[in-house]
Amino acid sequence: MKQKSSPRSESARAINRRSFLKSAAATTAVFSIVPGYVLGLRGQTPPSGKLNIAGVGIGGMGRNNLAKVAGENIVALCDVDSGPRAGKIFDLYPKARRYRDFRVMLETQRDIDAVIIATPDHTHAPIGMAAMRAGKHVYIQKPLAHSLHEVRALAEAARRYQVVTQMGNQGHSNDGTRQICEWIWSGAIGAVREVHAWTNRPVWPQSIEVERPRETPPVPDTLDWDLWIGPAPMRPYHPDYAPSKWRAWWDFGTGSLGDLGCHIMDPVFWAMKLGQPTSVEGNISTYWEGFWQRTEPKNENYPRSTIVRYQFPARGEMPPLLLTWWDGGLMPPRPEELADGQRMGDADGGVLFIGDRGKLMCGCYGKEPRLLPAQRMQEFQPPAPTLERIPGGQDGHELDWVRACKGGPPAGANFDYSGPLSEMVLLGNLAVRYPDLRLLWDGPNLQVTNDAEADAYVRRKYRAGWTL
Repeated sequence: MKQKSSPRSESARAINRRSFLKSAAATTAVFSIVPGYVLGLRGQTPPSGKLNIAGVGIGGMGRNNLAKVAGENIVALCDVDSGPRAGKIFDLYPKARRYRDFRVMLETQRDIDAVIIATPDHTHAPIGMAAMRAGKHVYIQKPLAHSLHEVRALAEAARRYQVVTQMGNQGHSNDGTRQICEWIWSGAIGAVREVHAWTNRPVWPQSIEVERPRETPPVPDTLDWDLWIGPAPMRPYHPDYAPSKWRAWWDFGTGSLGDLGCHIMDPVFWAMKLGQPTSVEGNISTYWEGFWQRTEPKNENYPRSTIVRYQFPARGEMPPLLLTWWDGGLMPPRPEELADGQRMGDADGGVLFIGDRGKLMCGCYGKEPRLLPAQRMQEFQPPAPTLERIPGGQDGHELDWVRACKGGPPAGANFDYSGPLSEMVLLGNLAVRYPDLRLLWDGPNLQVTNDAEADAYVRRKYRAGWTL
């Protein structure tokens, strides 16, 4: 015979049920934020359907990168300067834990799936390597690293640790960049033997005549200067370095080439199926009193203006290629087919492909490709698309990486692609350091074969306590 429950026992049962549900909900919440790698989900969608992302270097470009992935879980933010620029980002993501040292973040916070790195160039490699070694997927701003050896090491590490990667050359996800590839591959302008690429950079103070500032102002209370210097040789703090002028200095940035080379020359590298050049040479100039004067660099700042020439061998059916880079106000000859009043490229720069049967021009990031002259473009019947279009184009570049982290196709600018692209760009800086010397390059062995002094800069020296 079934016994009736007393009011007391029913109440106790209800309380126990509520306690169980409460406990279960808490347990579910815990499991919804554990990192994917803990559950053996490397490269697959975590239980919550969202990645747990950390940002390192959040005061500059990192802010934009984080905004593009704000639909994921932003669980950690790290910056060596907690001043107003970073403070605004901290306020945007109040649930994220805050750090000053990326090493502490990686050692103590176990729920991180992926890391966005947008620090100055000289710290890309140590942070990226530490993150991959900890099993995190990584997104690193361009150029991939500060030295050629660092770039190669990062690409090899990505394969070794089997993590998902992407470089922040957002134009790679643009429709225009993909159209350029399809047009070139379809023979729209015939065989291409010569390409010119240029930029308006630098847009910051930069000159080979500049020496280190002699003043030694106090370090701001919000800044950890030792962490900011990182692997570079120690020097006194000065606002000419941080927070925003570091691109000009050899020890910290990669100059105009490093700033926009990975954006502007990306369509060239992809469409022309480039690999390692056989040689590179650079010329430097500085503008002074209305005349172009040749001077020797002091190896503190990058030159105000450069011309870099890369020579590539034949690739399959593609003939040898001469690629010339121009910056600091220097421009290639204006094509005769360009109508008067029409701009070459756009405000940030552009590319001119010169083929046996025509010319193709685009702006920075591969934007607005067009055949020259204008009538040729009007008559042109583009080939059917063969490359995937990334939703959002340039604005979807970060989400292309997120998709890959969740088990989708590899990100377009993964390190297997963006590593060789970055090596090409940084090799140009090596040539700029030794103007008028034609450097012979052994890409597979990462070596300058005709100058030991230049070859020494392929690998950087690290300050004590820092290493890859």
